[in-house]
Amino acid sequence: MTTIDSVPEKTWFGHPRGLTVLFGTELWERYSYYAMRALLVLYLTKYVLLPGHIENVWFEPQLRSFYEGMFGPLSVQQFSSLLYGTYTGLIYLTPLPGGWLADNVIGQRYTAMIGIVMMAFGHFMMASEALLFPALLLLVVGGGLFKTNTAAQVGMLYDSGDARRDRAYSIYYVGTNLGAFIAPLIGGTLGEKVGWHYGFGSAGVGMLIALAVYWMGWKTLPKEGLQERKTVEKKPLNKDEWLSVGALVLLVLPLVLWWACYEQQGNIIALFADANTDRRLIPGLINWEIPVTWFQAFNPFMIFAFTPFLLSLWARQAATLKEPNSMYKIVIGCVLLAVSYVVMAAAAHIGGKISWLWLGLFFAIITTGEIFLSPITQSLYSKVAPMRITSIMMAVQFLPNFLGGGFLQGWLGTFWEKMDHASFFLMIAGIGLVSAVLVWAMEKPLRPHLEKSHD
Repeated sequence: MTTIDSVPEKTWFGHPRGLTVLFGTELWERYSYYAMRALLVLYLTKYVLLPGHIENVWFEPQLRSFYEGMFGPLSVQQFSSLLYGTYTGLIYLTPLPGGWLADNVIGQRYTAMIGIVMMAFGHFMMASEALLFPALLLLVVGGGLFKTNTAAQVGMLYDSGDARRDRAYSIYYVGTNLGAFIAPLIGGTLGEKVGWHYGFGSAGVGMLIALAVYWMGWKTLPKEGLQERKTVEKKPLNKDEWLSVGALVLLVLPLVLWWACYEQQGNIIALFADANTDRRLIPGLINWEIPVTWFQAFNPFMIFAFTPFLLSLWARQAATLKEPNSMYKIVIGCVLLAVSYVVMAAAAHIGGKISWLWLGLFFAIITTGEIFLSPITQSLYSKVAPMRITSIMMAVQFLPNFLGGGFLQGWLGTFWEKMDHASFFLMIAGIGLVSAVLVWAMEKPLRPHLEKSHD
């Protein structure tokens, strides 16, 4: 934007100052989410769902009855997998009403702020065993109000055709992963080594910091999309816009499969690291064991370590007109995910407690695939979606996280105790490969509708 609330644009490092504010706010929201991600399955399987604690949890009998009505008797691990999948899924479904609220009622800035406050309350409520499920509900609703509207605001900082937009989403993605990196190291360690509730409490503190950053940077944020809509005649989408929206919706299907595989990191990969991995740093020399939750820091650390190299590669390719388009980058991301789970299948085939270096290799490959896919998808939806439905379409971009990274991922996790581990990982790799084939098949027919900007 050339102006923000009628004030000439001021930049930091060549980007609007609002990007730094959104960067910092999302950093602490990601801290809170990844602290939960590192702890939740372990908390469920090793503590709160066990005798002596489960009796205190409100609504547990009703929820167990609901799931067992669909899937039959469930072990603690299977029940935990379904609960984890439901939580991660719903937190990506609620952006749809959150996006509608922002686009039609109160705008992106206020909707995101309400979400921050709700999430802070939810994390502090996790200190009570009894309030486990009400706390998760508050986190789900608050996350939906927050998530889509900060991502939408990143794109709204830039005018149509501004070449900085793609780079802005990559920068934003690196910054948010700084929060995801420190969360397992601080929140995960507090929860695993000191007490579960200390880890969850640190996530609440993170949301209070996010609130402070967001409020202090309020004037640097872009004008509300709602305000812009009021200045122009409201009109329905035209044919070209509907075709572009349809193309973005079709892309949801393969992304559902990708996220169902990717999100096993916080579920089955966490369990594998706990039970099947030799976590000694250097066996026989340095026998200190890496905490289980620290493995959740590998992925975000590698994101901000690897991203500069990939940005440099894409810049060199662009200079020679050889940079792959967004869809082909997504294909590469899907293939790399499949390869990462083949690595895990090989590790599981060895049997016994395998070296933690296998997990390091897994995270290196899947993270590279993520950089090819996730920020590129966000940028694509921001660029192609019509401005007057920006937040809603950014919420559509999160539907694969809801359907795949949530419910499908949780359901797939119930097979962990039914299959040998190598076969389980090969199944996940196969699903990732199917997602690659689908995106590749869609690229040519959808290309004309994904190369248009409707800003």
